[in-house]
Amino acid sequence: MTMHEDRLDGRILPVLEKTLNFFLKHGCAAFVVGGSIRDLLLHHPITDWDIVISDSVPRLAPRLADALEGYYVRMHDKASRVVVKDEHGELILDIAPMHGAAIQDDLLQRDFTLNALAAPLSDVIATLHDSTHALSSVLIDPTHGLADIHTHTLRTVSDTIFQHDPLRLLRAVRFAIYHALSIEPHTEKLIKRDAHLLLQAAASRIHEEMYAILTPASATTHLHLLDRLGLFTILMPEFIAARGMPQPELHHWDVFEHSLETVSALEFLMAQLHLPAEELHQSPLTMNDANDLLTLQTLLREAEGQQILTVASLTSPAMKLAALLHDIGKPVTYVVDEGGNIHFYGHPQAGVPLVQQIMRRINASTHDTRLAQQVAAHHMRPGQLSNTPMTPRAIRRYFLDLGPTGIAVALISLADHLAMRGPEPLLPSWERHLSAVRILLTRYIRERRSILPPRLIQPEEIIHHFGVEPGPLLGQLLEEIAEAQAEGEIRSRSEAFWFLEERLGGKKEEL
Repeated sequence: MTMHEDRLDGRILPVLEKTLNFFLKHGCAAFVVGGSIRDLLLHHPITDWDIVISDSVPRLAPRLADALEGYYVRMHDKASRVVVKDEHGELILDIAPMHGAAIQDDLLQRDFTLNALAAPLSDVIATLHDSTHALSSVLIDPTHGLADIHTHTLRTVSDTIFQHDPLRLLRAVRFAIYHALSIEPHTEKLIKRDAHLLLQAAASRIHEEMYAILTPASATTHLHLLDRLGLFTILMPEFIAARGMPQPELHHWDVFEHSLETVSALEFLMAQLHLPAEELHQSPLTMNDANDLLTLQTLLREAEGQQILTVASLTSPAMKLAALLHDIGKPVTYVVDEGGNIHFYGHPQAGVPLVQQIMRRINASTHDTRLAQQVAAHHMRPGQLSNTPMTPRAIRRYFLDLGPTGIAVALISLADHLAMRGPEPLLPSWERHLSAVRILLTRYIRERRSILPPRLIQPEEIIHHFGVEPGPLLGQLLEEIAEAQAEGEIRSRSEAFWFLEERLGGKKEEL
């Protein structure tokens, strides 16, 4: 078996050969560099092929695209992308000019030693054809990156790489996570030294790196790494006061650690809900029986079937961020009463604007920001509902406020409960909380029309017919109608108008 059959998409070899012939025809040296060489050596899939050439990229890249029957994308002033499409997907070549007089000069301007590697395109093709043609024997490796690959070490090319591009601070963390690398001590010192520069990077690029860091499992470990390197509170200084801030006695962690551990608890909860039924009975989340967990598992599959959500999205970076930020209002509401009891009065509402400023700082989408704000504002409600008999009215109001996001809020509330206890044993309140979430999700996923009946009258009609101005009264009237519908007191449009006429003391004009 050849190397490319074993580790690569077989379509790439003909494309690389045509690319090499094109550059030879134009008298242009071509090298495969950086991440492509690194991934070949690490036996990882190649997504984009990075090629450096000794000629003008704007002049040659569009013509290469034509030669490959692909299309050309200008990325910025110097680099370009050539995309070759067929029925199986896309092959991507990123073409950049050589920086410096020789390829060694180019490599010395890169970020980490494992990315400061190159090989002539012809030798890469020969290696793909014949695995006895060792890639390591033809490497151009001025910073000893191959040795660092063998020892799984992340090392900077120079002491100034983060000053030239502060985004590399996050890239260092991402590389360490994705390639299972240890950050060597001097590189760690450089990251800590230059951490304050991070926000000089474009917010859109910070967003991409942060979401990549949060995507794999064990996101709390990754957040702790960011914190150890001094990067976490540069991105989210709102957490500075949370470090070491005590909580009431049922909490195992301080506010800072609790916030990070809630992300881990969310991952754990969702992993448990993916277990086969027979294993779920042995789950540490099962105290007396597994019925609530089994029902939650089934409900989430049903919700996915109804296209309310995707189960995979429940451990997305957006969900992990929402879990991380759920208690961000606590540091600004911390008080200790005369009896020495700790309180965080109003912390859900206080957290909403703080969530907004954090999410803006990392360029999160409106959708993701709204999710995190709703979690911050409402994460205590499912637990509070578990302390009293759950009425249809309370359930309806919960989903009127939150809609399908109420499912995500309920699941994060469970993660919050688990993180509260940490390694301590779960208490009976866990079973009540879990049961409340099961009831909430059952009502919404299976009985939605009964708790949220279709609106019989539109806001504009109330404004027009009854002279009600937009504002709190209008919202209250709509909620009263919905409640009366849910309780069977109003069944038709005409009954809704009669209800309003009685409520408002007469209508403004004939219907």
